Amino acid sequence: MPDLRESCEVLLREHGCSTAVIAHCRAVTDCALDLSSASTLVNRPLVEAGARLHDIGRGTTHTIGHAQTGADLCRSLNIPEPVARIVECHTGAGLTADECTLLRQIPRDCVPQSIEEKIVAHADNLVAGSRRTTVYETLDSAFHLNRKVRRRIYRLALEVEILCGR
Repeated sequence: MPDLRESCEVLLREHGCSTAVIAHCRAVTDCALDLSSASTLVNRPLVEAGARLHDIGRGTTHTIGHAQTGADLCRSLNIPEPVARIVECHTGAGLTADECTLLRQIPRDCVPQSIEEKIVAHADNLVAGSRRTTVYETLDSAFHLNRKVRRRIYRLALEVEILCGR
């Protein structure tokens, strides 16, 4: 039986993800597992599966809609709903239903709720390409986002750091 890494990478390739996207998913997975290593409250296999697949929608689109596209793809493949939710909620610090509407997405609440959703979203914010960054570098490069969204990204970082005992 193939391991989780191999099976997720097969799915990413089968659904059109580039080698760069797959490398990014690997780096986000490493970061997410590192963030969650000290916490006994975290479902680490769920974090790993969600992180490995978080950008599966990029095989179809490189817009902000890749998260909803990826989550819908996961659901169509009968991937467990907690993994699909991680995929759906990983952009920035998530999107409210109103923000989704403004971005011409289906109006769903895509703000991370579970600790696993929050860890993967934060880890994605800490990886640029396949290079580890800081939340401050992320916020500096997110100058185009409104202040409310940047604050939400920062609050997510603080919350994950506290919940994971960092």
